Amino acid sequence: MILLKTLATPPNAQLSNLGWDWMLGKDTLPYLSNEVVIVTPTETDTYYEAANELFEMFVAAGQHVIDENRFAELGIPDNLVDLIKLSWNDDRNIHLYGRFDLAGGIDGRPIKLIEFNADTATCLPETAVVQYAHLRANGLDDSHQFNAVFETLTDQFEELLALNPDLQPTLLLSAMRGFPEDDANVALIGEAAREADFELEFDFVDNVEFSAEEGIFWQNPKNGEFEKLDFWFKLVPWESIAEDEPELIKILTEIVRKRLAVILNPAYTLLFQSKYILKILWELYPNHPLLLETDTKPLAGKACVEKVLFGREGANVRILNADGSERQAANGEYGEYPKIYQEYVEFPQDASGYTYQAGVFYAGEACGLGFRRGGLILDNSAGFVGHVVE
Repeated sequence: MILLKTLATPPNAQLSNLGWDWMLGKDTLPYLSNEVVIVTPTETDTYYEAANELFEMFVAAGQHVIDENRFAELGIPDNLVDLIKLSWNDDRNIHLYGRFDLAGGIDGRPIKLIEFNADTATCLPETAVVQYAHLRANGLDDSHQFNAVFETLTDQFEELLALNPDLQPTLLLSAMRGFPEDDANVALIGEAAREADFELEFDFVDNVEFSAEEGIFWQNPKNGEFEKLDFWFKLVPWESIAEDEPELIKILTEIVRKRLAVILNPAYTLLFQSKYILKILWELYPNHPLLLETDTKPLAGKACVEKVLFGREGANVRILNADGSERQAANGEYGEYPKIYQEYVEFPQDASGYTYQAGVFYAGEACGLGFRRGGLILDNSAGFVGHVVE
């Protein structure tokens, strides 16, 4: 059973000051809660160790995919393979950050990997800022939370500068229009980069100019001139760019090949993002205590979860009973992708029957914990719940 603690002072005022009113759920159920999950120091240590071990396993699985040329099985578009290899083979292209979604870890349940949001992970502001503000508003200090997300992101940007002394410390951050949640995630990443002494610009991805001969450019609205930036962070999924903008992929491949810019997260993170990697992991590490059995067909005699290779926020997920009948399903726009089947595991629940999935951020190392709360399938209606270490 999940144990919850109610903190008297909500984080609403801090959120309004940041312009993050979209988190307050004015038109729907509140996205944030005054409750926090009680976690022990031993449990936070276990989450930390699990995420670090899992990342090493993902790196080994990625190398296996490249060595054995298994890109097609992962659903990787052909036009991305060269860029993936270029970014993988150059250690200056570090993975900036991602989020492991995990079952268990509390109430005596073993941790099990659900998936790795390695390319365009969200929930950064909630994890790094909101739950911390909630903690401080109630008179608690840093020692009561596993949360060094902002500091660790800043370290990652400092590492990027150290690895790329031939490039200017100029960073363009881009998201797609009309998604305030994405803007908030990008803003937080920008603040970490600023702390590491990057010069920043923000613009929506449709305003960015790309040249295979010269690099990545942003048009300064003050003088109308195009300015070159040597680092580009994009909160746009790699598979979407590959499918919708194949010409751009050709240009980005040349930009990386010629060292005209470093792109974050690198293209190789799509290897980790594809849920087929869960099957590769099971092949390489069968019966590993952190993994769930995964295959390309339903697991005989076992309840399992059907997932599309590039689904997000629980879309197009089906939970199947051991006899193959459907227990629950979620609609979505990703149904055309191939599917994998992962052994079903119960999420911990609270006294009201809500389920909890742990999210552990990884930025060079495991660095922060938060929880999504909802039903059997955690979709885009799930809420965010912080934690307190006691």
